[in-house]
Amino acid sequence: MSNHISRIPRPFLSTALAAVALATALTLATPVTPSNAGERLLSGTFVGQSKHVTTGGVSIEKDGDRTFVVLHNDFSLDGAPAPTLGFSNAGTFDKATEFAKLKSLKGKQRYELPRSIVLSAYDAFTVWCSKFSVPLGTAKLG
Repeated sequence: MSNHISRIPRPFLSTALAAVALATALTLATPVTPSNAGERLLSGTFVGQSKHVTTGGVSIEKDGDRTFVVLHNDFSLDGAPAPTLGFSNAGTFDKATEFAKLKSLKGKQRYELPRSIVLSAYDAFTVWCSKFSVPLGTAKLG
């Protein structure tokens, strides 16, 4: 069996190896979009309410045929006995939209939105205290 590589002229072989190295480096340096990132439909920034400190961003994202609420990395709530999530319109929380308990007081979180909630009927996303029926923070959506 003959060695076919020895028949390739050295300048061509060096160029080919350099091209492969460059292509590999570029592939490794290209950021990969996470599979859980969807098309952003709406977003907003929280403002605290009822003497609570609620900060950070929220977005509503479409991923295939499902819709998700994503609390951003900068999300923070100072605490409450029973924080839940839902939607408001014109400053009034709609209890029928309360769909999940808050998983954590800080950081990125993702919640699947029930199909029964019609986003166009609401202008804000709210962190709600179900124990005392007060808003903890609201983000106007746009």
